[in-house]
Amino acid sequence: MGRSTFEWPRGAEARDTAALELWLAVHGWEVDPTVFMAGGLGPAVQVQPIGGADEDEEPGLLILPGETVEYAQDRMRIAPRATVAGCCGTEQHRAS
Repeated sequence: MGRSTFEWPRGAEARDTAALELWLAVHGWEVDPTVFMAGGLGPAVQVQPIGGADEDEEPGLLILPGETVEYAQDRMRIAPRATVAGCCGTEQHRAS
């Protein structure tokens, strides 16, 4: 699968979480149900490979409000701002 991004909005609500969960599942990742963090700009979300990260697998990733997550080449990471601004040619999802 190619490159894909998801914008985690500030002030995220239940529908945003549902959209994120669907996007993550396509890429073999899930929201870590053991971590919840609330802040002034909205919730932060911890994500991990489905089933949790083993020692040999990539560790989880913390997504802060307003960040864009990028899935590329079997990796999940926070997209650099330059990638977010010029995301032409990528599949981008925004919670709405």
